[in-house]
Amino acid sequence: MRVVAAMSGGVDSAVAAARMLDAGHDVVGVHLALSQSAATLRESARGCCTIEDAGDARRVADRLGIPFYVWDMAERFKRDVMEDFVAEYQAGRTPNPCLRCNESIKFAALLDKALALGFDAVATGHYAQIVERVSADGEVVRELHRAVDASKDQSYVLGVLDEDQLARAFFPLGDTTKPDIRAEAAERGFSIAKKPDSYDICFIADGDTRGWLTKRLGEQPGEVVDAVTGDVVGSHQGAYGFTIGQRRGLGLDRSSLDGDPRYVVGVEASSNRVLIGTQDLLGVDVLRADHARWCGTAPEGEVRVGAQVRAHGEEVPAFARVHADDPEVVHVRLDSRLRGVAPGQSVVLYDGTRVIGSATIAETSRAGVPA
Repeated sequence: MRVVAAMSGGVDSAVAAARMLDAGHDVVGVHLALSQSAATLRESARGCCTIEDAGDARRVADRLGIPFYVWDMAERFKRDVMEDFVAEYQAGRTPNPCLRCNESIKFAALLDKALALGFDAVATGHYAQIVERVSADGEVVRELHRAVDASKDQSYVLGVLDEDQLARAFFPLGDTTKPDIRAEAAERGFSIAKKPDSYDICFIADGDTRGWLTKRLGEQPGEVVDAVTGDVVGSHQGAYGFTIGQRRGLGLDRSSLDGDPRYVVGVEASSNRVLIGTQDLLGVDVLRADHARWCGTAPEGEVRVGAQVRAHGEEVPAFARVHADDPEVVHVRLDSRLRGVAPGQSVVLYDGTRVIGSATIAETSRAGVPA
């Protein structure tokens, strides 16, 4: 196959490209330029897509003897990921930009361009597995499964991929642990074998999400309100800077509170109010989610699933039911309550290690308690 290897400049994508080459594929390395003003150097392990990263990717490609290109997708990334991120926070929701990037950039824009240029598939350094099985009618079906290394598993952020995208995707690292990947990179002579992993939000290099949002949205003073009594107990400079489950930085007038800690239990974008309450108000076990993406055929009726609402969160046993009139809406009833679940987050559904699909949480509630 002719394969585009997405090369970020990190150790994972480097080894993924090398493994695709070892498997006999015709591989071309591509680095995605996603920043409109790429920094020269990374800030420790935060951020990505710097000029340094592009250089690291090119050096690996040269060592492998494969062609290498930089594809400028900064404008698409700004529109589909960064502007979506701002709009979601402004609407009082908590988005996951990694899922949006995988959906809109790596397996839409990148894959579409690769196919248009005559390539057959895209390979990335994500920790997940593609498992092939033969269906009852004799067709080969490709399923998305969790990685062997549970601590690095990234199947959650790949839950937005549909059946057609999975048919043209390769994840060569899914059967290997991270320490073994670093060891393999060193054996191959890659200078980036010990390069630190990037983490947090790639386009917020200093990790200050609230500060980054404030620069784009400006200060929007409002009230912090007790969710039970309705009393004003503090103030803030923008409701967009808060997310459900948050405890620190609430700007409370603690003289009017008892000694129990307070958490954000709601963000009202329309009134620019932040609602706070005690921990017992955080637990939810009923989710309504939309924008469902199925990694195969959508389930029918009520099915038993595992539900995960954070990239490295716990999987909770649950029942899921796709809306009878709209396959993009799914209702999930968790066996036990989870705290700090916010609209805008994604719920990814599993059958064992297999990813069934994902959806964006629109509403949360507690069984027997009005939403």
